[in-house]
Amino acid sequence: MDETMETSRIEARGLRQSREIEAHLAWLDSFTGTALGVLSVASGIYTYLGVSSLLDDTGALSVFAAMAYSIAVSVGIFVFWSYMLRLLPAVRSAASRIGLLASMGLGSLAIVAMSSWLNAAALAGAAAVEQHLATTVQDYQGALERANIIAVSAQGLGRDVARVRTSFEDLGEQEASGGLSGFAGRGAVFRLLRQKSDELTALEAQIASQQPLLDAAFAEGNATLSRMRALTVAPGPVETRAVEFSEEAVRLAGVITTLRQLSVAPLVARAARDLSASVVLPQLDGGDDAARSGQQATIDSVLTVLGQRAQTLGSAAEAVIAMPPPPDTTYTPISAADAVILYARNFVPSWAGAIAIDLLPAVLVLIVSVAQAAVRSGREGVAVEDQMTLAELRGALIALREIEAITPAAPIDALREAPDETAPSSRPVDLARPAE
Repeated sequence: MDETMETSRIEARGLRQSREIEAHLAWLDSFTGTALGVLSVASGIYTYLGVSSLLDDTGALSVFAAMAYSIAVSVGIFVFWSYMLRLLPAVRSAASRIGLLASMGLGSLAIVAMSSWLNAAALAGAAAVEQHLATTVQDYQGALERANIIAVSAQGLGRDVARVRTSFEDLGEQEASGGLSGFAGRGAVFRLLRQKSDELTALEAQIASQQPLLDAAFAEGNATLSRMRALTVAPGPVETRAVEFSEEAVRLAGVITTLRQLSVAPLVARAARDLSASVVLPQLDGGDDAARSGQQATIDSVLTVLGQRAQTLGSAAEAVIAMPPPPDTTYTPISAADAVILYARNFVPSWAGAIAIDLLPAVLVLIVSVAQAAVRSGREGVAVEDQMTLAELRGALIALREIEAITPAAPIDALREAPDETAPSSRPVDLARPAE
């Protein structure tokens, strides 16, 4: 008996909870449709702004196309979440719930694909394009600095050339005093040394003449970079600034190309190969065979030294040539929507807001599903007559009186006691008697 009373109290408590939740759901349902419509319209407005940024034409047809797309998105979001709010909380079988949850996931992906990324473009499109400009400036700065480093390293080969030239000039002075071949004067050995010294002097002067051009090109590149940085953060529409930025980018690319062409490393490498390969041997002018033999031996030694110096100079030039070239940097104009996707990691809050405005109704669907499950759980095991409220009982009595009012004059009890004429007769049937 006690267990029965306890069960009755539990069922009554669950029934009261179910009725309370149903009352709350009825009140919430009175404005849920309006709230869903507001969210859909807001998403449609931002979708319109995102679509407008993708269209190049600003005519009436483009405006109409953007409006049509945004209206279609708003209607689609409203209808989809209306379906989910009504159907998912109502189903009871596991298979039905899984099917509707899968449909909700697929629909959410479709909403993100057709609306959320455009909403993000409307929220952070200009900032994303500015981020693209800033990243491009950094790329161009790296390329400019790399080209300048290579050019400066090539200019440093001038010191190597000067050192080799000085060594040949010193050998020539020694030969003039008779310190090499043993014969003082400016004979064949001296002329050979002077020949290579003059070649290196000309190469050194050519390298030195490149320095002012190199400095001017690097200064122009830095000035262009400054203008590009200013355009990145300047006020005004980003589309207008992007056009000017593109012009400066083309100018800077030309400066970087000039710096690459000003590198003298290939010139020094060719000069090093020619230093030992192209030797015009002077005629031996010694007075006797002993003098000429001494000159020839000295020339052979000079050629050996010449080959060593040329190899050293060529190795230095090849080391500069082997330096990694500056990366090919090209500015590519980009739309706001594409920029938001390309730099999505930098605009996580904007993406979160754009997705939330479209998928927030999913939370409402889950809340209503949990509430409906609680209602069903509270009514589980309670008889139908016990679930009737006082208002429902009053309505049932009124309905019963109306039924009695339209019934024929015979009382209901008499109708119950009267034989049913439509029922088959209970008297025995004579099988031998023909039917009438």
